[in-house]
Amino acid sequence: MLAIERRNKILAILQKENRVLVSDLSKAFDVTEETIRRDLEKLEQEGLAKKTYGGAIATENAYADQPFTVRKTSNVLKKQAIAEIVASIIQDGDHIMLDSSSTCGYIAKQLKNKKNLTIITNSVEILVDATETSGWKVISTGGLLREGSLSLLGHQAEQVVSNYHVDKAIISCKGVDLERGISDSTELEAYIKQQMMSSANTTILAVDSSKLEKTSFIKICDLNKVDVIVTDEVPDESWNEVMASKNVELITKVNA
Repeated sequence: MLAIERRNKILAILQKENRVLVSDLSKAFDVTEETIRRDLEKLEQEGLAKKTYGGAIATENAYADQPFTVRKTSNVLKKQAIAEIVASIIQDGDHIMLDSSSTCGYIAKQLKNKKNLTIITNSVEILVDATETSGWKVISTGGLLREGSLSLLGHQAEQVVSNYHVDKAIISCKGVDLERGISDSTELEAYIKQQMMSSANTTILAVDSSKLEKTSFIKICDLNKVDVIVTDEVPDESWNEVMASKNVELITKVNA
């Protein structure tokens, strides 16, 4: 078994049981305890686990960074509501970028009636779905397929994104905090989203309310670096006040 396969299995155990012991994992995978400690160190570096005496516990990011098939079936109604709002902002003929989040997958489905769109994306799901729509120009970023996801990442993907200039970049994230800003679970996901933002006239953050008041592993940007935030609902009125002070348009189901 490859090390990355073993770490993914350890992560699955953490997600299910919240904690693991080095001794138990050593026996389960038939490797030395030192090997397991290195695996846990790697997971800790990725923000998915926190080492404890004799083992490790899962961090919040361990649950946020679930496989795409799991993420796609969570908070579906919220994501569909967000997708409808974002679709109303997109105009026929727009050049847009969509990231590989499950939320953007729902947004792409809501765009089927839009004409003459040019879509640049690092999402394998969106690329496949787009084959059913005529009249669109769809550009793949290429790149490294991230294990456990349908996301194309890395230098090649970032370079392709940097070659274009679009009307709107639509991204999602793993956490939004009023003080700490917008964050994600891995560096590569954050980097390509930063590049999409740099390549767009307008950045739209599409994020469901389960991600609000949370901070993930790596910062994407400050709140004032996005132009529009679309969500299903906000925790309290202070969010409206803070967004107004940062010149960020906040759109929810209530005011859409």
